[in-house]
Amino acid sequence: MLSLQDVIDYCDLDRGEIEAIAEHEHIPVAVAAELSEVLLCSPEGVCRLHTMIIENMAHALEVGEYEHVQDLSKTYQHLQRTHPIPENIGT
Repeated sequence: MLSLQDVIDYCDLDRGEIEAIAEHEHIPVAVAAELSEVLLCSPEGVCRLHTMIIENMAHALEVGEYEHVQDLSKTYQHLQRTHPIPENIGT
């Protein structure tokens, strides 16, 4: 049987990015890990990942969770480095 860590280790995103997907979509982390692999298969999916984390940051700001905003900011910076928004989206 695979552990949650095994599932996360299989993914092309890190744990923080997968947890951000789970938070945004209100789904378990294991399901978010599976979803992450689907999203990474297309330019639109990569853009959706960026949007999810940005929306999480906006929500955290609205409710005053400033430490969480900082954590999400670091997660987003990592996503930008490893999976930048494709230049040719929608063309």
